Amino acid sequence: MNTIKGNIIEKEENKGAEILSIGSELLLGNILNTNAQWLAEELAFLGIPHFRQTVIGDNSSRLKEAILEASSRCQILITTGGLGPTPDDITTKTIASAFNTPLEERNDLLIELKTKLKDKGYILSKSQKKQCLVPSGSEILKNSTGTASGIIWSPIPGFLIMTFPGVSSELKEMWKKEAFPWLVKNRFSNEQIASKILLFSGISESSLADKIPHLLEKENPTVATYASLGQLKLRITARGINLEEANKKIEPIEKELVKLTGSKCYGENNQTIEELVIKMLINNKESIAVAESCTGGGLASALTKIPGSSKVFSGGIIAYNNSIKQELLGVAEEIITKYGAVSSQVVEAMSEGVQKKFKVDWSISISGIAGPSGGSEDKPIGLVSFCIKGPNKMVTWEEKFGSYKTRKDIQKLSVLKALDRLRLCMLKQS
Repeated sequence: MNTIKGNIIEKEENKGAEILSIGSELLLGNILNTNAQWLAEELAFLGIPHFRQTVIGDNSSRLKEAILEASSRCQILITTGGLGPTPDDITTKTIASAFNTPLEERNDLLIELKTKLKDKGYILSKSQKKQCLVPSGSEILKNSTGTASGIIWSPIPGFLIMTFPGVSSELKEMWKKEAFPWLVKNRFSNEQIASKILLFSGISESSLADKIPHLLEKENPTVATYASLGQLKLRITARGINLEEANKKIEPIEKELVKLTGSKCYGENNQTIEELVIKMLINNKESIAVAESCTGGGLASALTKIPGSSKVFSGGIIAYNNSIKQELLGVAEEIITKYGAVSSQVVEAMSEGVQKKFKVDWSISISGIAGPSGGSEDKPIGLVSFCIKGPNKMVTWEEKFGSYKTRKDIQKLSVLKALDRLRLCMLKQS
């Protein structure tokens, strides 16, 4: 019987973790492998080194080969997918076979599975019963939201396997309730890990890196940047004998970063620009309305997703057709004819019109060419005009996002740029 003897991570040289994603649908590109991305962030948060990700289809021989290869390289192998009742769910059986270990039916899993199915009005079938089979000697990672439980098992010294379903909601719940506490309890050192993410807008990853080369070279805390569409994340991770000490190491780095970047740093951790904008409007007791063309309601949608937005968001107009710009926003026909729908003159008129109509303090208007057609030499795809009108100011500008961006990207970038500029306008006003 294989058991987990002591802290295997303390006993072995630090070889880190690997993620093995299982499913032909991943290989075929039918679904995105978001589970691996999420797990990678969780491993980073725990301070567990993570060096490799692999995707294997529903093939037992190739899966067995991948498992055995991983066992010679890493300390922790995390698998996702292949735990269900169908014939292509082969993960548990293959893991047991790779280490010549018999499967055993767990009565506690069988009782739990029967109860879950009964609550849903189903009867246990032969295929579903398969989910109660686990390698002899393994521990169970309980699944409170689905039917397929995972395992935590050390089949050979210095090597640990943790298995999870491919369903993201189930994986995340199991990780938070079962795996995360276990890994914290059995960590490879007595150190505690603290982490903080700073959020930036209006600065590229390379520009930020040029400002902080001395910070990027640090080992404790470590500083790393992560770019995404229109935004930038910077993670500060520190180790200490306890969380208090680790957090104290983060504080001076955070202060230096904010000092170096100023207003380009807009928030931390999971905060969004729209959350910050709504908070600022509420604090200032000011209201806002929007007039949108190329974003098709994306700006209004971003704002109204935030709880409490009804206190400050009055409404919006999607003026996709030029006639709507004229009839509802009061944009003169001659302005559109002379300058075109994507122009500073038109967005200024749109902002004035929506501000008057809704009687608000702030208004934002957007009009652009999101593509993939409709561009010209003078006004290429990716050209977007913006206007923000406030109590005592009007700001008009344009962005050239480029034709290499998708329609969806251009729309998302337009929303982010508009909200970030509004944030900066309100900061200058206060």
